[in-house]
Formats: sequence, C-alpha cells, structure tokens
Amino acid sequence: MGSPIRTASQLLLAALAALSIVPSQAAQLVRIGAAHFPPYTVRPESGADTGLLPQLVEALNRLQSDYQFVLVPTSIPRRFGDLKQGRIDMAIFENPAWDWEKVPHVAVDMGLEDAEIFVAKNQIDGRPARQQSYFSDLSGKHLALFSGYHYAFAHFNAEPQYLVKNYNATLTYSHDSNLLMVLRGRADVALVTRSYLSDYLLRHEEVAHQFLVSERVDQIYHHYAILRPAAAISGEAFQLLLQGLRDNGEMLKIFAPYRIALVPVPHSHAETALPAAD
Repeated sequence: MGSPIRTASQLLLAALAALSIVPSQAAQLVRIGAAHFPPYTVRPESGADTGLLPQLVEALNRLQSDYQFVLVPTSIPRRFGDLKQGRIDMAIFENPAWDWEKVPHVAVDMGLEDAEIFVAKNQIDGRPARQQSYFSDLSGKHLALFSGYHYAFAHFNAEPQYLVKNYNATLTYSHDSNLLMVLRGRADVALVTRSYLSDYLLRHEEVAHQFLVSERVDQIYHHYAILRPAAAISGEAFQLLLQGLRDNGEMLKIFAPYRIALVPVPHSHAETALPAAD
C-alpha cells in the first residue's frame, strides 16, 4: 500500500498539471455585422480586411481581453434580421432614422458624425460653371444613389421602385461608379458620404477639380451601435470600451483622416433599451 502522503502529493501534482493546460477564462465572443458601407466596411463577403470597421475591431481587441470581437459578413437589407435571429450581436455605424425602432436592441451612442453630401460635375460642355444653387432643387435631375441607403431628401424611403419613380434615380452598389457617372455626364448628381468623398479625392487627385461639392447636407450621420439584448457585452460595457479608445487616441487615429468627427457623448445617452414592437 502506498503512503497517504505520497498519494496526496500525486493527486496535487495531477491537479496542478490539469490546471496548467486549462485557460483561466475564455474571452466572450461578440459578433459584429459587417455590411458593405464604404469607407466603414468594404466588401466583407470577399474576406478583405479593409475599411474602418476592421481597424476599430483590432483596436477593441488590443484594448482588453474580456471580449473577442469578430466580424460576420451581412448586408444592409439583411443586417437587422441577422440581429433579431442572433446571427450577429451588434450592428454598427447605425443612425436613428434607419428603421431599427422595431428591433429589440440596446443603442450605444458612438460619438461619431459623418454627413451625406451632393456632388455634381462643376462644368458641362463649356457652359458657365455651376454654382451651389444647382443643388437647391433636385427635380428633373438624374440622381446616382447607393442601393439600400436611406436618404433624407427621399424621406428615408430606401425602396428602389420609389426612388426610381420619384427621383429619376439609378441605383448601384458602388460610390466609385456613381461618381464616374457624374464625371461622364450619365448622372447629374451623386450622393456620397463626406468620409468616402474625402478618400476618393485623395485616390483620384487628377479629377478632383472637376467636381462641385455641395454645401448643402442631405443628412448628418450620428452613429450608434445597436446591440442584441442577449449579447455577451452590455451597452454600458461597450460604451466604456469606446471611451477607452477615445482616451488612448485610437478613435481619433482611425476616423479623423476621413473627416468623421468625434463629438461629445451625453452620459444619459450611453445606453438606451427599447422593447420589441407588438
């Protein structure tokens, strides 16, 4: 028969060995929906890790180890369905005017603002240069729009048939295509986000002088994150992480180059929960 002390020592060593191969606590998974919305997210279904959202996710994961943020490809029309069904835990860079009132959610004010602006060609066929008044009245103009986007001038109705019938719109899935349509005279006005236009003009300096950019703003995007109520992370915890990225300068580093403004976040708006509609 073995010694009781030896037996106890062997059991203790076995327990310590078992503990050494088991992680203390796995990070909780948070799945963020990635829908094509340049420059925030660019063709996520292709696996390309480009855009501002992948940069934000990397910064969030570097900041802490309690949560592991991952991107799950979705689409603009499908994202709220994916959120309700639990396929994703969060839709991000959302705006209160974009139809999520009936989706059970927790809203987190990200303290980020972008804008939708009008762009035209500044001169056509030797005619006098266009002025800002060109954007005052859209009637009779051929518009180049991004399919699925909600525009203020169209009362946030994103239905393609409505936009084609009422605003003579051509709908695409590419801001580049819409701007090229304007340059080639195939559309009179394109609507693009200020952030995207800033990036486009840096990439295409040779044509920048051909555009007339509106002082008129179609809408201000005040961005929110929309969390599934059963997500592993609470709205309050996510708000604290975003504040951490503000404090260490990462938010400014990611968004300032695209003219996306960091604005104060009222404490009372840090978390807002709404029930599902009947």
